[in-house]
Amino acid sequence: MKFIVARQTPVTSLPADLEPTDAELDAIETEMPVVLAEVELLDALIAQLDRTPSEFDARRIRRARNRFLDARRDLANRAVNLAVSGDAA
Repeated sequence: MKFIVARQTPVTSLPADLEPTDAELDAIETEMPVVLAEVELLDALIAQLDRTPSEFDARRIRRARNRFLDARRDLANRAVNLAVSGDAA
């Protein structure tokens, strides 16, 4: 049996360690409240897909949407505050 393999060298070599850097982990941690709020909103929307939405479903979706928008606002304000405080120095 003959094995067919590529005889070319890879275009980009993989780094020795494939772990995320500290900066990448910090960025993920900073964005995690937005991600969790979006997951909660998607869960609320998916839950009402297979049935007629009730008043409870509407309230759940509205609250999840508000949490998501609050998390996005907080993240945007944090980014602006970091940029403004960094420029003052």
